[in-house]
Amino acid sequence: MERVRASFLENSAAGVGREVAQLKRFTGALCCGLAVSLFLTLGAGLAAAATSLSDEQFEQGKFIYFDRCSGCHGALRKGATGPKITADRMLKQSLAELEETIFDGTDAGMPGWGRTGELTKAETALMAKYMQLPAPIPPEMGLKDMKKTHKVHVLVSDRPKKPEHGRNIDNFFGTILRDAGQGAIIDGDTKELVGVVDTGHAVHIFRASATGRYFYTIGRDGKVSLIDLYAKKPQVVAESRVCLDARSVDVSKYKGPKGDFVDKLAVVGCYWPPQMVVLDGQTLEPLKVISTRSSTYDTNEYHPEPRVATIVASHHDSEWVVAIKETGMVWIVDYSDLDNLTMTQIATERFLHDGGFDATKRYLLIAANMRDQMVVVDTKDKKFVAKFETGVKPHPGRGANWVDPKYGPVSATTHLGEALISVYGSDPDGHPQHAWKIVREAETGGPGLFLKTHPNSNHIWVDSTLSKEEGANQQVCVFRKDQFEEGKKCWQATKRGKIVHFEYNKAGDEVWTAVWDKKGEIIVYDDKTLKEKTRIKGDWLVTPTGKWNVHNTVYDVY
Repeated sequence: MERVRASFLENSAAGVGREVAQLKRFTGALCCGLAVSLFLTLGAGLAAAATSLSDEQFEQGKFIYFDRCSGCHGALRKGATGPKITADRMLKQSLAELEETIFDGTDAGMPGWGRTGELTKAETALMAKYMQLPAPIPPEMGLKDMKKTHKVHVLVSDRPKKPEHGRNIDNFFGTILRDAGQGAIIDGDTKELVGVVDTGHAVHIFRASATGRYFYTIGRDGKVSLIDLYAKKPQVVAESRVCLDARSVDVSKYKGPKGDFVDKLAVVGCYWPPQMVVLDGQTLEPLKVISTRSSTYDTNEYHPEPRVATIVASHHDSEWVVAIKETGMVWIVDYSDLDNLTMTQIATERFLHDGGFDATKRYLLIAANMRDQMVVVDTKDKKFVAKFETGVKPHPGRGANWVDPKYGPVSATTHLGEALISVYGSDPDGHPQHAWKIVREAETGGPGLFLKTHPNSNHIWVDSTLSKEEGANQQVCVFRKDQFEEGKKCWQATKRGKIVHFEYNKAGDEVWTAVWDKKGEIIVYDDKTLKEKTRIKGDWLVTPTGKWNVHNTVYDVY
């Protein structure tokens, strides 16, 4: 790989200039052989780090940052869920201070990558140095580049017309095997592994198609894969790489006066380049690129990196509801005519992140987590409804909806930054006095990532994945819907790894959670008794994280 080096001067605190580290320009082979020049930029007056990295070390640091850090801090390090960590800011800290933060984490919700075993001491020291160098600016990626990555492994005409097996697809679970770059399909009835497929790197989510036939996965590397569940053994039938960094994918679900769009289109939300990409839902051929670069809703300042966070498919129209993280805008994008695209842009709050529907599937409930707020958007009338404060960095995942015996229909969120579950009214028609107001709060087992419930359950399950207290991130905590004020019931579920993410089976009488480490396990609980039923194990279970049940994902049950 060709590299161009350039020397520059660093101003010391005393103002004495001296020549120090050499920064790099480099080219990278991306998108199946597409050579794209990458470069480094220095802000006005930016000082260089007093340390240098070899080419190999720099490449390693670049990958670790992409894998562990960019999701919260951004490709350009401008911040969102995490704070701004540009090189000029990092140079104000010593390498020892940076190493401590990277290794041990922070009370605001940053994981301790060394403490939890993801980074070694040597990798932590390398990253401290890497953070004091200016961020490499990733390349753009257009439709022409994307089409070079497009592959159809099984033609639509050659795919089976009905399932080639006797299993219950509705109760299949799609499970992320994060660090293996794979996904597992597990039979929820028998607890048997149906198959493992290769996906993109560090898959973020599984999304079931509107018919439930397919799973779509999106990797952190922007690779989207289409998995056919009708096949005798699940297989990837199509793939495309449409971003360099991504988090979200969804499909078209609408059938009505504008046409039948069920499973006809898919959409990927990119972190970099900042854009959304529409694809053919059956072949994953990239069709249209929509840039998200624009101005912030409040100060109207141009932002170069507004990333796509949550995407949900509307139940009311031929639309996707798209959260644009940094600008604080929610776009309602009509996909019925891609040549004459129309959208409604709704100003809400900045740093939008995770979210999902209320129980009626009308209101999008989404966290503006760096503002410590939840945002409500009416997807039927296409307008902003409310925003209100919860705790430090709300992070609901898709969320949790249930009927409270006192306050009626409610929804809830856990938090990245504190051990808190916040419950708020979500029934503006039947219980307007409680709508979009906090009605209950309780302490959880620690800062966490997800909570989950089911209409057939009396429980709300929460994790404490980000807790820094010894053993706290290895426990499961449960609240009762009818006795919420009595607080949580917690128990230690594992003695290694971390507990992360919950998913119910179709019937709502089992809950699955993951032991997140390289020898991962999936623990299945009886939701009524809270007793462990079984543990799914295997050498294929490498860092299992999110799990998605086909039925619950198709119908937005959470």
